[in-house]
Parts: sequence; C-alpha cells; structure tokens
Amino acid sequence: MNHYDWDDVFRTCYLKAVEKYQGGNRQPATFFTAAESAFLAGIGCTPQEVYDFAEDWHTAQEPSFATVLLITAARRDYFLTIQKGQPASRVISVNDLPAKDAALAGFPWLPRQIAKARAKLAGEMPAELMYCCGGDRAFFKRVKCHPADFLRVVWAARDDDQKIIAHIRQCAGS
Repeated sequence: MNHYDWDDVFRTCYLKAVEKYQGGNRQPATFFTAAESAFLAGIGCTPQEVYDFAEDWHTAQEPSFATVLLITAARRDYFLTIQKGQPASRVISVNDLPAKDAALAGFPWLPRQIAKARAKLAGEMPAELMYCCGGDRAFFKRVKCHPADFLRVVWAARDDDQKIIAHIRQCAGS
C-alpha cells in the first residue's frame, strides 16, 4: 500500500460513497470496487463505516470530512501500529455496550462512548453501530471534545477510565 497519499485515496472513496448515497443507493457492499474495498481494509476501515459517514453527511451535514478523516486516521494508526495490520478476531454486540442513559463521573453517555471508542480503535464495531453517530456527536458537543481526540485519549489511557474522565472534565471545563 502507498502510505503517502492514503488520505487522498480515502477522500475519493468517501466522496464516492456520498454520491452513491445521494443517488439512492443504500447497499454499502455495492459502493466500492474490489480494489477500493481492499484499500479500506488495508487502513482498518470497512465499506459500512464509510457508508455510515456518507449517510450522516447526507441527512445531517455532519460529521465533516475533516472529522471523518481524523477519526479514520486514528483508527488507521491503531490498526497499523498496535494490530500490525491484522483485523480484529471478534466483533462486539450492540448488547455489550452500556445503556445510552448510563453515566460515569456525572457524564451521561460516557460509559457507552468509552466502549464504542475501544471497539472503534480495535476494529470490533458491528455493522449496525457507528462511531460518531448523532448521539455520540451530541455527547462530544456537550463536553467540547473532538471525536478523534477522544479516540486517541482512549488509546493512550488503555484501561484507565480515570484518565479518560480527567480529559473529559478538562474539555468540559468542570
């Protein structure tokens, strides 16, 4: 894989997904050629993830492509550095996530967001779950934390939720 311009290739895939979604295609498996799907797999991404971002852009005009790229870059870095380019051996179940109304340190949604971030980093997200969905974006806006920054904080914190809480408190100014 050419690592130099991966971001340009990813942008082409993203724009293609936006165009296909806007054209009425709702079958993410049909969005990309075999080479494009292989490229996405090589950066730790799936056609479903790109589809989800394209769908949300079409319906809500967010997240921006810059945010999508930063999220994808964090996942790509984790995939290449920690996972050595090897896909996850498992996929979590939506039922494994904390409830949407669960709170941690006074922050509703935080337990769920931590679990989703860990799954996103590890490539363990099920097709029916999206990192940076509308609920996630509402959480990030509320605590004033960028979703890609949150991924990197979760990566650095490993299993230490107190480090994550400290970061969220700092972002939120509490």
